[in-house]
Amino acid sequence: MRKDLEWEYADAEVSEARVKEIGAQLGFYLPQDYIKCVKVNGGASVLPEEFNVEDVERCFGSLFSFDEKSSQYIVKKYELYNSSLPRDILPIAIDPAGNLLCFDYKDQQEKPVVVFWEHENASEKETLMHDEGLTDEQPEERARENLFYVAATFTAFLDKLHD
Repeated sequence: MRKDLEWEYADAEVSEARVKEIGAQLGFYLPQDYIKCVKVNGGASVLPEEFNVEDVERCFGSLFSFDEKSSQYIVKKYELYNSSLPRDILPIAIDPAGNLLCFDYKDQQEKPVVVFWEHENASEKETLMHDEGLTDEQPEERARENLFYVAATFTAFLDKLHD
């Protein structure tokens, strides 16, 4: 993991066991590089904070927290966004505009890729099914249109952060 990253406003450190327990509660296996980072930097923002999604420069906001008293608690955030996100997606961070950085487990249950979820034009899947008469799979396909590949691993994502 990069040594030059400056993490700000982190929550109190949590144990690796606690991070894994919350991941399991949500139904996801969390990658070790992510666990190592969030146990000391949960809830934190980072400098440098810029990264690219395709050809668009984006700004990192903060990692979600593993402190259940935090407004950025990962379980609450998962519950909030789950109805609009495709299956097998775990939000792990937010940008200042309300978009999410997520792990995508669709093709890799133990090695998820990092994706960017654009919240513009995203709808709850149930609403799409009801309002537009879509089948069960069509809202899922539509929800995936808002995902953009960022990096193969969490470490690779951190390596892409720049000024």
